[in-house]
Amino acid sequence: MASEPTPLSPDDLALLDRLATRVVELHMEVPAILTLETSKPLSLLASQTLVFFEPIVQSLFRFDGYRRFTALVERRDALETLTQKIEEQSERASAERRRQSELRRAARAARRS
Repeated sequence: MASEPTPLSPDDLALLDRLATRVVELHMEVPAILTLETSKPLSLLASQTLVFFEPIVQSLFRFDGYRRFTALVERRDALETLTQKIEEQSERASAERRRQSELRRAARAARRS
């Protein structure tokens, strides 16, 4: 009988939050969620691949928490949490864009009057 996975630490959640924020900033929500959902069965292999490429990634990009992220990729609950965070932040960003669009539309209408 498998035991319950340990809960994600506050540092893990903060890392997932930062990653979700960056994905939404880049408007990459759909490809990110698709990748996360399809890679769940291969999460251990994905994690080991990330470990293999770490020297190259670290030499090209500054990514604090890379090793923590590779450990999180092994955990399906972490992938699910990341997916949820991306969806939540995407919803907030879409609502903000709609609000800004409505404000611009109202300002244009006011100028015409």
